[in-house]
Amino acid sequence: MSCSSSSSGGSDGEDEGIENYRKGGYHAVRVGDQFAGGRYIAQRKLGWGQFSTVWLAFDTHASKYVALKIQKSAAQFAQAALHEIELLTAIANGDPSNSKCVVRLIDSFKHSGPNGQHLCMVLEFMGDSLLQLIKYNRYKGLELNRVREICKCILIGLDYLHRELGLIHTDLKPENILLCSTIDPTKDPIRSGAAPVLERPEVSLNGGSTMSIIEKRLKRRAKRAAAKISGRRSSMGGTNPKSRRNLDGVDVKCKLVDFGNACWADKQFAGEIQTRQYRAPEVILQSGYSFSVDMWSFACTAFELATGDMLFAPKVGQGFSEDEDHLALMMELLGKIPRKIATGGVKSKDFFDRYGDLKRIRRLKFLSLDKLLMDRYKFPESEACEFAEFLSPLFDFAPEKRPTAQQCLQHPWLALRKALLPLPPSETNDKANMENLQAGVSNLQIKRYIKGSKL
Repeated sequence: MSCSSSSSGGSDGEDEGIENYRKGGYHAVRVGDQFAGGRYIAQRKLGWGQFSTVWLAFDTHASKYVALKIQKSAAQFAQAALHEIELLTAIANGDPSNSKCVVRLIDSFKHSGPNGQHLCMVLEFMGDSLLQLIKYNRYKGLELNRVREICKCILIGLDYLHRELGLIHTDLKPENILLCSTIDPTKDPIRSGAAPVLERPEVSLNGGSTMSIIEKRLKRRAKRAAAKISGRRSSMGGTNPKSRRNLDGVDVKCKLVDFGNACWADKQFAGEIQTRQYRAPEVILQSGYSFSVDMWSFACTAFELATGDMLFAPKVGQGFSEDEDHLALMMELLGKIPRKIATGGVKSKDFFDRYGDLKRIRRLKFLSLDKLLMDRYKFPESEACEFAEFLSPLFDFAPEKRPTAQQCLQHPWLALRKALLPLPPSETNDKANMENLQAGVSNLQIKRYIKGSKL
């Protein structure tokens, strides 16, 4: 499971810090340590998060690799783990075929250590996060066919959570969506062909042990210092622009993870949800939320996959807050928020006057989504219009008007990928039709083409 996933407890930043290995904190793990009466054996650390560390482990009963998430032992962390286990159990019970694009809980148990009793979750082993995929692709944006494939997986997962279970994820973002396999085959314990560690090595400081944290931190600081020096030198010699990578060998099937902040639609417990850049306007205004907040976050994620940039990245400014800047950015892209919505939240008076105008940010520069895709990201007009036509309804300021995940799965933009694939000779239409499809055609034409070719 990815080291940048919160579900896996991971992070791309600094390490978790040795000071957090104390009473109530993390459990110190060494390669070869056994859990659940010897069933699971720690192999290497995958990542960490605010609440937990995550280890690659070998399941000796099932003879397969799993992700072992070990929660901090303090009461509040144990309570959070119990909540997540409850939701993951419901998710697994409702999906016996494991086909709904949501991470699967395999087991859970308690483990006693020097720092207290830790709740542990055993999850299926996953690959890298979509954030790591975006980084691997040098923030250049994925080809739209890849974006479609990923979007379909996300929507299948959201449709299952929303329609079948009544769950709201509340923190959908690229870090919380994991590929089913690793980008680099050598990091996959199965594809790399490495034999599992079945007992604790005599020398345990092998880079995966908690005990080597300080040494690794010092090495990283030295590397960063060297990088800054070389960076200043290289900047004097001009830039070396990078192109996006070839992802032909990368499987982009993915699953939703991290249910630590998820909630039942009828049992909400947090007012402020969602990571800043993926936060819906109704959450900022505190006007109530439902499944549609996930759809807003999904649209932000889809844009980021296609461009390599976050759609909304607000900042605190002179005389205005990050929240107000966020609302201004939304309005510049999507138009003015209807007055009834702008003034209808608990926090509306912090940002809007009675006419629905922002109090402190008065000059807005409007640019539509399709124009943004064409002007800044150089999308061909047909692709920009099709993609914007798919995303725009998801950015409706009225939450009840946003399409559901089920409705999005029926959208012609997702089916366009099929229409662009070469057909067998017996089913291929004439050359002119194929050229029209490759150039990008209207939704109505796409529907007709798909219906006619029975794809």
